[in-house]
Amino acid sequence: MVFRSEEMCLAQLFLQSGSEYDCISELGELGLVEFRDLNPSVSSFQRRFVSEIKRCEEMERILGYLLREIRKANISVPEEDESLAAPPPKHVLEIMEELQRLEMELSEVARNKEKLQRNHLELTEYTHMLKITRTFVHSRSRHEALGPQYEEFPTLETDSVVSGCTGMQRLGAKLGFVSGLIQRGKVEAFERMLWRVCKGYTILSYAEVDESLADLDTGEINKSVVFLISFWGDQIGQKVQKICDCYRCHLYPHPENHEERADVMDSLLTRIQDLNNVLRRTEDYLKQVLQKASESVFSWVLQVKKMKAIYHILNLCSFDVTNKCLIAEVWCPVSDLANLRGALEEGSRKGDAPVPSFVNRIPSNDTPPTVLRTNTFTCGFQSIVEAYGVGDYREASPAPYTIITFPFLFAVMFGDLGHGLVMTLVALWMVLMEKKHKKKRSNNEIWKTFFAGRYIVLLMGLFSVYTGLIYNDCFSKSLNLFGSAWSVEAMFASHQWTNETLQTNALLTLDPNVSGVFTGPYPLGIDPIWNMAVNRLSFLNSYKMKMSIIIGVMHMTFGVVLSVFNHLHFRQRYNVYLVFLPELLFLLCLFGYLVFMILFKWLAFGPRDSRQAPSILIHFINMFLMQDADVSPLYPGQKGLQMFLVVVAALSVPVLLLGKPLFFYWLYRGGKGLRRRRGYERVRRASEDDGSTTPHYDEDEEEGMEEMTSREAAAAAAMPKQFDFADVILHQSIHTIEFCLGCISNTASYLRLWALSLAHAQLSEVLWGMVLRLGLRFSSKLGVIALVPVFGLFAMLTVSILLVMEGLSAFLHALRLHWVEFQNKFYHGTGVKFVPFDFSLMPSILEQDGLL
Repeated sequence: MVFRSEEMCLAQLFLQSGSEYDCISELGELGLVEFRDLNPSVSSFQRRFVSEIKRCEEMERILGYLLREIRKANISVPEEDESLAAPPPKHVLEIMEELQRLEMELSEVARNKEKLQRNHLELTEYTHMLKITRTFVHSRSRHEALGPQYEEFPTLETDSVVSGCTGMQRLGAKLGFVSGLIQRGKVEAFERMLWRVCKGYTILSYAEVDESLADLDTGEINKSVVFLISFWGDQIGQKVQKICDCYRCHLYPHPENHEERADVMDSLLTRIQDLNNVLRRTEDYLKQVLQKASESVFSWVLQVKKMKAIYHILNLCSFDVTNKCLIAEVWCPVSDLANLRGALEEGSRKGDAPVPSFVNRIPSNDTPPTVLRTNTFTCGFQSIVEAYGVGDYREASPAPYTIITFPFLFAVMFGDLGHGLVMTLVALWMVLMEKKHKKKRSNNEIWKTFFAGRYIVLLMGLFSVYTGLIYNDCFSKSLNLFGSAWSVEAMFASHQWTNETLQTNALLTLDPNVSGVFTGPYPLGIDPIWNMAVNRLSFLNSYKMKMSIIIGVMHMTFGVVLSVFNHLHFRQRYNVYLVFLPELLFLLCLFGYLVFMILFKWLAFGPRDSRQAPSILIHFINMFLMQDADVSPLYPGQKGLQMFLVVVAALSVPVLLLGKPLFFYWLYRGGKGLRRRRGYERVRRASEDDGSTTPHYDEDEEEGMEEMTSREAAAAAAMPKQFDFADVILHQSIHTIEFCLGCISNTASYLRLWALSLAHAQLSEVLWGMVLRLGLRFSSKLGVIALVPVFGLFAMLTVSILLVMEGLSAFLHALRLHWVEFQNKFYHGTGVKFVPFDFSLMPSILEQDGLL
């Protein structure tokens, strides 16, 4: 990782006819350049290689169909090496023909299979219908109808039976049957409709099929019901038929007698057995075709993706007047120009071009894109920075410093030895299994996010272990690694405490002024005795609050110092004196002095005179009021120094506010010579966008400007005036107010380090006291058994609340401190990211759809 973006250049590529495809293919494999569109006014459908792109899209459609069929057959697709080159144009038609042949073959087999399955399902339904309606017939013969039955023409059927025939028979009506299957959810509405339309002149019997059947139209698996409708007369039959069609019933012919029913059943069973054999052979053949296609489909997807990308790039190029070569414009890092020439030579050799393609570097006033090279370790931190904004061209990058400062600020808020160790082990597992997880290509977005930031999580865990040692906090408990520096025995030896003192006082205070009570600071972090102290919380609050202020001021000062590197790089020395120095003086004279007072108080006052130590907050307030109302000074001459610092900070504000606008005004108005005016033009162009490329004028060019003729000078003086003093001073006023108020608000913002550290420690202590301690109180043998679920609950709450929720909260707060408090001091983030033409960075449409 570099500390600022690489130097870029604009180049023209002259691609000879016949080798342009191979040259673009070589550039796509290397990922060196970003192409510019030279035909912005031409529609996408009117460009030269539209037909080739349509052919590639047609192949993608066929490949998508193949992949869906392969996935449906549960066949895995073997992944090959992604370094497979794009196919030559003469082989494209062969691939197209092969894909079309496969599609036709699979489509025909799939259609035949679908027809066979539909026939098999119809025969199965017919079989169920015959079996169930047979019970209807037997039950009717015994006058035991299973479904609702309705009397038909009771006045006619109760006629005299002497004649031996019913009333309907005397009227010439014929008994008819309609049988079939209907979905279970439609039975009630179907029955109701029959009753209303047919006026009760039907008999409906139905029963549910035991097994679930697939629907013939939708293919969904659901429960079906077999029904049998008896009716008299053709008119009623037509109505029944229409109702069945309305409810999408599957109708089958009903046998006239038992012999016909038995013959149909035997025929159906034979046909079903034959269909099963044909279906099995069809599925075996289909699986063989798909298995063979799966061996090549991954390579086809890669080749089509690269082919389509190449033709898209060729559509961005323009032809010269002779139509013998293509001209392309690309942004390329200067360090990669040699590789670019080598790629063009290799492409010309593969294309057998008589004239090799070549590159020509051209000047440009456009702002180049920003390119920062990263690796697997640094890409996560670069993503954190670019989430705020892509850096301006050649602007100092905060990413190298974020590698250390981001996990450190996270750890200050998350400091716990045990939690940091768990986080470190999880991240270490992801790092060690890196190659294995990359091959799996999981579609889980949460997992992909955590895996992409595995090195960030690893450093956050390691820094949390360090801050946990400093806080001496491990799952809310302190570790007595070196022995406490406080001694209770010395209080008894000096007769300060007696046994009676212990019995009559609930709380006792160790006096560090007594010899032997306090032997010196703990070697690493907080003394473990503070874990038992009643005033532990107030002590840690004071310590962490002051530590947050110190870290915050140092972090902001570092950000202001980094801005000077941008000023010097872009040759804006006036910003060093008129912007950087006033900002640094304002910040250090006020808040740097606050840090000095904190450190001075820690060093100057020991245990013996700690009661006489004055309040830093009172001194800081009196510093602005320029008074010392009955407050003992920290050191001699404090009042004079504080008045001097306040005056310096106050004077830096008008310098920051008016210095730059007045300098521009003097530069433009003060000199009559052309050199001053041209000097202003250079400064103005650079100040409009600090990230833009600043034109470089050497000494010879400046001498040439001085030697311009009076005629040319007069022409330059007659140029329209572009300097607007009100606009410049407005922008500088906004910057001054934002910086001065930001120093106050940003310093207070770093107190979140103290607040979140306190919240994390208290939550950890609550979990220990209210969960795990309950399991440790059991003294019997049953306590060991009870400790298992208690420890499981403690582990689950620790991971879900303290590691995930608290970790996410600390991560977001550390992100805000970097974006607003740190990067805002020197980083503009208004650039354009360099997007190279690289096959490995281009996901195929099939990959985006989840087919690969």
